[in-house]
Amino acid sequence: AGLAEWAGEELSASDRPDLATAGTVVSGGRGLKSGENFKLLYDLADKLGAAVGASRAAVDAGYVPNDYQIGQTGKVVAPDLYIAVGISGATQHLAGMKDSKTIVAINKDPDAPIFQVADLGLVDDLFKAVPALTAALPAK
Repeated sequence: AGLAEWAGEELSASDRPDLATAGTVVSGGRGLKSGENFKLLYDLADKLGAAVGASRAAVDAGYVPNDYQIGQTGKVVAPDLYIAVGISGATQHLAGMKDSKTIVAINKDPDAPIFQVADLGLVDDLFKAVPALTAALPAK
């Protein structure tokens, strides 16, 4: 008794590109309110052929795994397009994505710091804006 038995191994397969090298990154923050709501970002990312990232707040809240984290204590990314959804824009997060060529921010708070670094900002409810954006994009 007490002996371990090898049950096998499984790798999760994803068609999404690697976060560190992706040309497009869709990233979510605490504004998504739950891990289940990250499905909104997965759907958008799949349409864009993008990787999915997250803020430290989203990782700390248990919404997504640690390897999604972008920022000072996570990954540093510099994609052609970075879409920040429900991310306030704490300095810690900005350190990980500030070299992105084009930054798009979607946040309901017009005073969120993310808008100071964004090239394009949409002040709106992400739960309305993201599904509308996803629906408007052609399938890749």
